[in-house]
Amino acid sequence: MNEIEIDLNKSIEENASDYFERAKRLKKKTDGAKLAVENFKKRLKTFEESIEKEKAEKKEMIESKINAKERWYDKYRWFISSEGFLVIAGRDATTNEIIIKKHTSQNDIVLHTDMKGSPFCVIKTDIDGKEPTIKTLQEAADFTVSFSKAWKQGITSLEVFYVNPEQVTKEPRAGEYLPKGAFMIKGKVNYLNGKLNLAIGMLPDKKLMISPYEAVSKNCSSEIIRIFPGKEKTSKIAKQIQKKFNYNNLDEIIRLLPSGGLSLK
Repeated sequence: MNEIEIDLNKSIEENASDYFERAKRLKKKTDGAKLAVENFKKRLKTFEESIEKEKAEKKEMIESKINAKERWYDKYRWFISSEGFLVIAGRDATTNEIIIKKHTSQNDIVLHTDMKGSPFCVIKTDIDGKEPTIKTLQEAADFTVSFSKAWKQGITSLEVFYVNPEQVTKEPRAGEYLPKGAFMIKGKVNYLNGKLNLAIGMLPDKKLMISPYEAVSKNCSSEIIRIFPGKEKTSKIAKQIQKKFNYNNLDEIIRLLPSGGLSLK
């Protein structure tokens, strides 16, 4: 049982008034305590939400790093054709040499142009029971032209020849010398008309792919950007692409793009 203290020097009314004032002070303290508890709960909730957000961001970063793990062909120019074939091309004389010597197998198809500075392009044909059709050949031809000097010179189309790997040799004619990245072609060659044709999109593994529009349309998400020769600098176009796809690696985007002025559509 709670005891009630009464000041005998005061009247009943005065004692009641004292208790009433005490009760009001206690109520204020209680209300203040309740408000403090509510504020603490809100702060705790905000803290927990920030922790969860940080965890999600770390998870996304780890997944992004896993997805962005370099594959052997990331050293070169590459794309997946609309028929599912890997197509690789050299970035310069050194990588042209490596692609032909190290990464070209017996049944692959080699593409090139007669223009100096053109990349050697290889269609990898190691898909069981499947052979590339004219669709993949045309995409590879367009890819070859788009990363040749035709882009910088504004040449919209160019003849591209394709041959079997055994027709590509490092043995020069008598009295001639073949510099790094250059090869002799033996026998009959087949020709296609390649054109400037590039687009960029994001693959399911969150990697960006630049290739002829038909291949991007087949393999990437609905967000597709067409790339054309233009007057804008590579760095400016790369930043626009980075923003569009919310992609972290700006340097990678710059490496994907062709040399010369650019524009987007």
